[in-house]
Amino acid sequence: MKRMTLFILLTGALLGGLTASAQQTYKTGLGLKGGYPSGVTVKHFLDNRSAVEGIASFGWGGFGITGLYQFHNPIPDLPGLSWYYGGGAHLAIANDDDDDDNPWRGEELTLGIDGVIGLEYVFAEAPISIGIDILPVLNIIQKPGVWFNSGIAIRYTFK
Repeated sequence: MKRMTLFILLTGALLGGLTASAQQTYKTGLGLKGGYPSGVTVKHFLDNRSAVEGIASFGWGGFGITGLYQFHNPIPDLPGLSWYYGGGAHLAIANDDDDDDNPWRGEELTLGIDGVIGLEYVFAEAPISIGIDILPVLNIIQKPGVWFNSGIAIRYTFK
């Protein structure tokens, strides 16, 4: 497990170092995210390459907040398309005692760490971005375990 974590970190650092600086085309985006987690998403770029994303999610009879720090990298010869990776954390509370497969079961607090890897396309002719990502999730408090979430986001972008 330690070797796999080290491999992933080194690969991400090398790939991040080999790519050119992203051509940021917007400062802040506000929109909706479908999949899991589903809800409202806000992404704000801190500089040309790094962004923070907040997701207020609804599902499994509860409410959750996810915060992610992301590193964006352009894909050469594909203007408007970038790939990103990063990590963060989530906090959730739910009330759903009927579903045994629900990791947020009962009226309890869930806390964990998240990873993210995805693609984002920013339209040149319209203030819209579309993103798709995979989020490996590790719950630490309340039903510990690993899940793989995914989603599609569409955002209205502000310069």
